Amino acid sequence: MYPKRITKINLGRFDLKVEKHFPFEKIESQMKKFNRTLVTTALPYANGPVHVGHLAGVYVPADIYTRYLRMKGEDVLLIGGSDEHGVPITIKAKKEGITPQDVVDKYHNIIKDSFEKFGISFDVYSRTSSKTHAETASEFFKTLHEKGEFIEKTSEQYYDADANQFLADRYITGTCPHCNNEGAYGDQCESCGTSLNATDLINPTSSITGNKPELKETKHWYLPLDKYEPYLKQWILEEHKEWKPNVYGQCKSWLDSGLHPRAVTRDLDWGVPVPVDGGEGKVLYVWFDAPIGYISATKEHTPDWEKYWKADDSKMVHFIGKDNIVFHCIIFPSMLKAEGSYILPENVPSNEFLNLEGDKISTSRNWAVWLHEYLEEFPEKQDVLRYVLTANAPETKDNDFTWKDFQARNNNELVAILGNFVNRALVLTHKYYKGIIPAAGELSDFDKETLAEIPVLKEKVEKNLETYHFREALKEAMNLARLGNKYLADTEPWKVVKTDEERVKTIMNICLQISANLSTLLEPFLPFSAVKLREFLNIERLEWENIGENVIEAGHQINKASLLFEKIEDATIQAQVDKLLATKAANEAANKVVTPAKENINFDDFMKMDVRVGTITEAEKVAKTKKLLKLTVDTGIDQRTIVSGIAEHYKPEEIIGKQVSVLVNLEPKKLKGIESQGMILMAEDADGKLSFVSPDQAVKPGSEIR
Repeated sequence: MYPKRITKINLGRFDLKVEKHFPFEKIESQMKKFNRTLVTTALPYANGPVHVGHLAGVYVPADIYTRYLRMKGEDVLLIGGSDEHGVPITIKAKKEGITPQDVVDKYHNIIKDSFEKFGISFDVYSRTSSKTHAETASEFFKTLHEKGEFIEKTSEQYYDADANQFLADRYITGTCPHCNNEGAYGDQCESCGTSLNATDLINPTSSITGNKPELKETKHWYLPLDKYEPYLKQWILEEHKEWKPNVYGQCKSWLDSGLHPRAVTRDLDWGVPVPVDGGEGKVLYVWFDAPIGYISATKEHTPDWEKYWKADDSKMVHFIGKDNIVFHCIIFPSMLKAEGSYILPENVPSNEFLNLEGDKISTSRNWAVWLHEYLEEFPEKQDVLRYVLTANAPETKDNDFTWKDFQARNNNELVAILGNFVNRALVLTHKYYKGIIPAAGELSDFDKETLAEIPVLKEKVEKNLETYHFREALKEAMNLARLGNKYLADTEPWKVVKTDEERVKTIMNICLQISANLSTLLEPFLPFSAVKLREFLNIERLEWENIGENVIEAGHQINKASLLFEKIEDATIQAQVDKLLATKAANEAANKVVTPAKENINFDDFMKMDVRVGTITEAEKVAKTKKLLKLTVDTGIDQRTIVSGIAEHYKPEEIIGKQVSVLVNLEPKKLKGIESQGMILMAEDADGKLSFVSPDQAVKPGSEIR
């Protein structure tokens, strides 16, 4: 690791503390000015819904940044779409017994709808299975091919003979050579984040058949990353020292280790076909294909797409998770440089991972808070989740989402600080002035100091947003609500109104000025609440540049206020915790290893066991026990008493008349003073649940089980 230190950078009237691992001279605000901004977000795989980890890592910060630029009147596009050609798609299709197209159609629609309802303000949300994308990706590949930028070579790759196919990266699992994680994929270890080649894995296994794959020759096209290594070193290590430490550090590690040619095609039948001779049965590698999706999506949105991608006065910013750093900072820029006419990203603000209740979020284990389910279970609370994910954003290290923290931030911050201030300001205005904003009189020094803080907070928010410190930006925006609460508490208009009504008019005017400014300053973070607040105030949206004093006129009629945020009760949170606990229990049951078979017995020993079908005629609990039921069973031979430890699984009244399997020649044994004359055979599931072993249709009691 690089030695860490805290450096204080003077920015005029502000001091910005920056945590870093190496010296840098440039700050985003001091760099080149641009006339437009292109913002891209990592393309989620369309093999499952979007969860809170995706939101915290990529989509919420990208949306905040884009909304801020729009509010400043800048030309900005937010580009997104579903990645529909990854091997996870084909794995999902095989698992569910449907086609890959069925999979992507289902999840693309779920993802797109969830983003829209959550307020991620994409200018376009496309998909890589579109015709425009196939054409764009094919043309891009052909351009590089015609320029001689690829290396064609035959190499040995893993092949599953039983499945009769070459294995793409995600169809191979094995032990990571770096951290010894036994579940690493052929392209990446999700435990340590290291990018891999399939041949790096120790003890590789085919995820299709479970067999050990064999190496077989196949031809592919490679992008010679080593050719661009000198350029990348200059561009990243010298010209972009302002990038976040995790991004800069990972890039430096790759570049210091030396780059090598990387295959950009795969032996698959799902994806964009390789558009040159010899490409039959092959498709473009998903990490060559997917980032071109940003280009094709922009094409779909506007015929002027080239000015965003090729003009020198355009700024491109990629919002991604840390597992995508190498692809967006090394591979995609090399592709763009090889093509020759495209700009390169100005910044790649990558976040770390968000865990869930102390455990890594996992689609395969269903360990996640899914966005589409959240929207159903927490209606009209999009901004609560946006707030929590921003306040707890994994900007410098992995963070943990917990439902208790979610509740605490809602109740103690959104309700108690922001909602409380706005509600008191509006309620008092209706109480004293029938909802008409009073004119301010002569301002006290305290009034002036309070109002002077508004532009200061605005500049702090701007500086943090422009340097991709979203957590700190939200804190500064919320400081305006804290300022309002402190102003109300210190001025006490409910007391002063008894002795100085004119002074109260000034106090309430200032409170409403703060409220109106809040509706703009908080909008990038809490867009739904900003609209709601403006409805309370009966105003149109303020321009960002107008944040400051006197943004709402005296004599203006405000509307009746309701609660901006609602308290979330313990029962609501417990329901979500219980839901996760049920998921954990299901995962443990699914992963429970089946008990090994016992030692063999001979046939004569087996024939000594006399198992019959019996019918339960009576059942009652055994006093002072939790597990035991006293049963009367008609075995066809006799009516006998059997004590069975099934009371936690069945109620006595539920099993009267039930036909069961009974070992009738078991030696009697006293249990709690009751002689038990046999044993009821039960099946035990992985979670410990017991079920009767019963005939699938009624048979005569005493029928032998053989």
